[in-house]
Amino acid sequence: MILEKFSLKGKVAIVTGSAKGLGKGIALGLAEAGCKILLVDVIPPTETEREIAAIGGSARSIICDLREERSAVKITNGAVDAYGTIDILVNNAGITKRYPAVDMPTESWDEVINVNLRACFLLSQAVAREMMTRKVHGKIINMASMQSFQGGLSIAAYTASKSGLAGLTRALAVEWAPYGINVNAIAPGYVATEMTDPIMKDPTRNRQVLERIPAGRWGAPDDVKGAVVFLASEASSYVHGTILCVDGGWLAR
Repeated sequence: MILEKFSLKGKVAIVTGSAKGLGKGIALGLAEAGCKILLVDVIPPTETEREIAAIGGSARSIICDLREERSAVKITNGAVDAYGTIDILVNNAGITKRYPAVDMPTESWDEVINVNLRACFLLSQAVAREMMTRKVHGKIINMASMQSFQGGLSIAAYTASKSGLAGLTRALAVEWAPYGINVNAIAPGYVATEMTDPIMKDPTRNRQVLERIPAGRWGAPDDVKGAVVFLASEASSYVHGTILCVDGGWLAR
């Protein structure tokens, strides 16, 4: 039956940036579908772990800074030590630094690229090696952005990183599909999180955003759950290299 293909019962997922916001919502959605979750963040994801336990799910945590060179190995080994395998990786963690491009410090550029793109590649690489060794038909899901398709004000590094992530998603999908690994991405639109809070609090920018969204509202982390479960499940077994937009119709306008 088709609904059985959406079940993730017994699967093991890694979710980075899962202490709050979009990552927390993604981790909860995967847990609701039956996943065991390894929560990864630079701060303790205590609330996420508690909410997963409250619905009868299983979650463990690793405190890890993705800027650290050994973070990919630490996370991969942590998932295998905790649960014995890895079926799903969600590269959700991301940062931004807001500067006019002409004024952006090199160190801020490097930090955004390292967290949003370089760390994503290194963790995907480490997890894919584990999947290939264990012959797991795995799923890797990257969190792209509307900035994967268009420019943004004062976020040159973020835009570059998310455009690069879209290209990386396609490149890895082509290389790893023969191994039974699906690599796809989700591009959320304007979702109410800590990262977008400055825009929401700016009356002019908030109004401009809402006027552009056909759905007439900001997204919420819950709006991304279905897309993640689909791309993590057997229902998407023939989907490779796609970037699924969850944007309230933003790009369609």
